[in-house]
Amino acid sequence: MSFSALSLSSFIDSLASSDPTPGGGTASAIAGAMGTALLVMVSGLPKTRGNSDEERAVLAGVRAELEPIRASLERCADTDTEAFNLVMAAYRQPKATDEEKAHRKAAIAAAMKSATAAPLDTLRHVARALALGVTVAKAGNPSAASDVAVATHLLLAAGEGAAANVRINLDGLADHEFRDVAAEETTRLLAENQAAARVIQGS
Repeated sequence: MSFSALSLSSFIDSLASSDPTPGGGTASAIAGAMGTALLVMVSGLPKTRGNSDEERAVLAGVRAELEPIRASLERCADTDTEAFNLVMAAYRQPKATDEEKAHRKAAIAAAMKSATAAPLDTLRHVARALALGVTVAKAGNPSAASDVAVATHLLLAAGEGAAANVRINLDGLADHEFRDVAAEETTRLLAENQAAARVIQGS
């Protein structure tokens, strides 16, 4: 199932269902896609802050970078659910023999790594969108400042949600090197998101 292809009502119904997927990771990715979409909109408005050709050119470049980020975040919504399903499938594998136990253990380790990588990827895309949002805030149409503000809040929430989904998996990772790198990157990207948001809000 592609969650981005669902109607808004159907997607919200899916979130509200008793099924564990889609969950917070998918919701975070969709929130990030929504925030990015708002930045795409503002960067494409004909009027800019100073109404100059230079600003329009800069914003056109930013828009060209934001559009694939939006698409990537939509894909992250599906990837997150797929990764969770892999974890559940790995835990359901048989464990009657030593061979089955070893196979199950390896499957769980691989699935947990995927389930951590998926929200981390969402966080990376969110961080890039917020960094580009600084330019949108500075050069975009001042009348759309509220749209940029909403985009910023959505992206911040998406980043925090993705980070929560990374961190909840860290203790279960068998690959400690990957765990440490993921933890460090998550902390760094959240700090970058906050820094970008402060600049945007001060523009």
